[in-house]
Amino acid sequence: MKVATFNVNSIRKRLSVVKRWLKTHAPDVLCLQETKVQDSEFPLQEFAATGYHVRFCGMKGYNGVALFTRREPEWVSSGLSKGPAGDGPRLLHAVVDGIPIINTYIPQGFRIDHPKYQYKLDWFKRLRRYFNRHLSPDEPAIWCGDMNVAPEPRDVHHPEKHFTHVCFHYEARRAYRHVVEWGFEDVFRRLHPDRQQFTFWDYRQPDALKANRGWRVDHILATGSLARRCTAVEVDIKPRKGKTPSDHTVLWAEFSWNL
Repeated sequence: MKVATFNVNSIRKRLSVVKRWLKTHAPDVLCLQETKVQDSEFPLQEFAATGYHVRFCGMKGYNGVALFTRREPEWVSSGLSKGPAGDGPRLLHAVVDGIPIINTYIPQGFRIDHPKYQYKLDWFKRLRRYFNRHLSPDEPAIWCGDMNVAPEPRDVHHPEKHFTHVCFHYEARRAYRHVVEWGFEDVFRRLHPDRQQFTFWDYRQPDALKANRGWRVDHILATGSLARRCTAVEVDIKPRKGKTPSDHTVLWAEFSWNL
């Protein structure tokens, strides 16, 4: 089973990138974030020939999540239940061949002295409660997406300069870690415990990619029974180097688990 996650930063601007990646890498599951399109305008027909089942939840201009699966999902749900009206489309939960797949686009937080940062911290708390209601750490499950958190100093360039950044502040890392400790394992760190590897390079820094000034904020996590079956996990840098790139790139993992 091959699972990938990619913050596309607009699905309509990244159509060719996504279609090419699906054709070349043939994942069983592809989770997208920041699709930035309302459901009525999602370019579904563009993917009709790919053979993938596509589920999505979006809004105009920002946020939005989508899920591409080879097998038709048995069940799909969107959103954290009982959330504030401004939650936006940030979560898709599907069951594919009995395995729950949770795709999230975690709030960025804006600034640590802004209400949006507290909203981010609260979102993590609500997400852990969501897992308590819908999943069991003793059963196979995958949680992936753009978490907007670099968990450790090696997950961000020049960490000493970023301790007050909303994606590296100690409160954000602690909130994320509390969700992970529910029963998930970061499969990238399981297979690459010492590697420094990034998934995001800021557009606003023209030479960020060349100088490798990046962040590892996109993650694939699995519960124990599935994490132990992870056989490969890598960051594919090519989409970030190509034409019309997202500011993120693709992270993928393979599991010795047949769908």
